[in-house]
Amino acid sequence: MSIQPVESKRHHVVVIGSGFGGLFGVKALKKADVDITLVAKTTHHLFQPLLYQVATGILSVGEIAPTTRVILRNQKNAEVLMGEVLDIDLTAKTVTSKLLERETVTHFDSLIVAAGAQQSYFGNDHFAEFAPGMKTIDDALELRGRILGAFEQAELSNDQEERDRLMTFVVVGAGPTGVELAGQIAELADRTLDGAFRNIDPRDARVILLDAAPAVLPPMGEKLGKKAADKLEKLGVEIQLNAMVTDVDNDGLTVKEKDGTTRRIEAQCKVWSAGVQGSPLGKQLADQSESETDRAGRVIVEPDLTVKGHPNVFVVGDLMSVPGVPGMAQGAIQGATYAAKQIKASLKGADATQREPFKYFDKGSMATVSRFNAVAKVGKLEFGGFIAWLMWLALHLYYLVGYRSRITTVISWFVTFLGRGRAQMASTEQQVFARLAIEQLNSLEPSPPAVDGDGNRREEKAAG
Repeated sequence: MSIQPVESKRHHVVVIGSGFGGLFGVKALKKADVDITLVAKTTHHLFQPLLYQVATGILSVGEIAPTTRVILRNQKNAEVLMGEVLDIDLTAKTVTSKLLERETVTHFDSLIVAAGAQQSYFGNDHFAEFAPGMKTIDDALELRGRILGAFEQAELSNDQEERDRLMTFVVVGAGPTGVELAGQIAELADRTLDGAFRNIDPRDARVILLDAAPAVLPPMGEKLGKKAADKLEKLGVEIQLNAMVTDVDNDGLTVKEKDGTTRRIEAQCKVWSAGVQGSPLGKQLADQSESETDRAGRVIVEPDLTVKGHPNVFVVGDLMSVPGVPGMAQGAIQGATYAAKQIKASLKGADATQREPFKYFDKGSMATVSRFNAVAKVGKLEFGGFIAWLMWLALHLYYLVGYRSRITTVISWFVTFLGRGRAQMASTEQQVFARLAIEQLNSLEPSPPAVDGDGNRREEKAAG
């Protein structure tokens, strides 16, 4: 293990995370007189809103996850450092990251933390073994394997009860991701796989959308929620609301009704999209400042998106808690652009105490329900159907990074939505079980002790 300090002669900006907040923060500083280090634990920029299309065979990984280094190769003041951030020291102004057994300590003058959020199981993290989330490429590929594998197992079974369990798909969480995923699983079974098997009819698949809330798409309002629910039900999706999941295992899950009664749903394939939890780095920042975190672990930032007492440390994206700003790409992009603007102003001598507060401009929210159908809310305007779906396509194409990604995505959508085919239907056993194997391996192998700059052992802090 080695520690390699990274120093910069110019004002050094460190950006943590390669999502929308991180990437747009770096790009907004392209012409600034600064050196930028982007620290990320993955090599790619992930367009997370389209993960469900990877999981259901519509898009390839490359179409929604271009390589960060390639995106930034022409930005001469930016470098990319791969590694998982373990520690942020606000006093020393350092960020410690780790890749395999190599630790790197990077000094910063200004810091943009866009570490994002992870799936939340509301204190029941063991559910993840049986119901993966939808936050990473690994999640999407694992889910694709679980969905297609369930049909393959059902084809081999002669037991009707077992077939019913294998062909029951449960999506927990009726937010945008849950709605989009449930709709695509239903269309995959009804259109793409129709006629592909000899012993089963994929159209017999049962797709259930569960949520403890009393409505579908709660943030978008009752009208659009009902539109989405009606369309899902026409696709054959069973919507079960006011239903709280209390236990999950390999063969199904237990649900608690509003009246306190419980029931069992037998289902091999489950996916969790019911909540998010901020990166553990949020607590680190709060512990070192006078800031606090909310119930989801997000940092309650100042009006200028900084942590208390540190006007050079900005928190943006899913890790920031700002009233009225949803955990969406737009919030991350606008927050990162704002932070970059403040950093550039400070280089010209601007007083940090006189900053204009961050103002979020709501450009609306959308969710697809099925092919040719979506719901959209833009200001006070609420509508659904084909027009909303076209707007959804255009918006997502606009935010895809890279000209080639847009072209290939259009082709994939054309094949899927106008025909029955899906180009990305390959899955492997390794994709399904690799995550579980890695988690088991990590639990068996103790982590080697970290050392400080003098070679002394030190206790490692929470991973980010």
